[in-house]
Amino acid sequence: MQSPTTATGYDADTTTARSGLTIPGRSLLGGWRHTAQWTYLIMLIASAVALFASFVLSAETLQLARHPNQTLGCDINGVLSCSTVAQSWQAEIVKFGGLSYPNAFFGIAAESVFVTVAVIGLCQVRVPRWFAACTWFGGLAALAYAYWLFSQSMFVINALCPWCMVLMFSTTIQFMALSHATVVVQGLPPKAEGLRTYYRLHIDLMMDAVWVLAVITLILVVDGPALFA
Repeated sequence: MQSPTTATGYDADTTTARSGLTIPGRSLLGGWRHTAQWTYLIMLIASAVALFASFVLSAETLQLARHPNQTLGCDINGVLSCSTVAQSWQAEIVKFGGLSYPNAFFGIAAESVFVTVAVIGLCQVRVPRWFAACTWFGGLAALAYAYWLFSQSMFVINALCPWCMVLMFSTTIQFMALSHATVVVQGLPPKAEGLRTYYRLHIDLMMDAVWVLAVITLILVVDGPALFA
């Protein structure tokens, strides 16, 4: 079946490609896993969890500011301690005008954007390719920061924040879903048959599982005995 044509006689798909727009509802691969509805739904759920975690972390930061010596609900033991991480300089890397701004505040702003992008994808709204590309790079930046803070917590601060780990794992799943949608729904990069084969053969499921299990294994190896002390 030929693609529909416009009133000027041009192929609709060609016109869309030339304009730099993508059609989120149309997947480049067959199967329900590769549809906009599925990929953006997973992204929406992960982003919503990350947004909730950011709100909780922000509330706890304000609570510590009012009562510095108070024990938080997520202070479980010497290793699982939100307050230990929240009172480190790594939790407030942005400083301006003599004030420090908690990272959780920026998490609320960033995750609100990702929730909005996921809803746009679910609604099958056309977006420019530059917008889709910027969204992916934004997701990559959020992922990089989450893992930087995780590495700092584990190897420098020597304490793990439970809500920070929720944020890290949800950001990981968010990035996985965003990458999936970017390739099979948004069609980026334009010439990436290798990436499409990667998703068509469901290799991504295996790699994602290995990724998550590797992080869990690292946590158990480094802090396993102390987690349950």
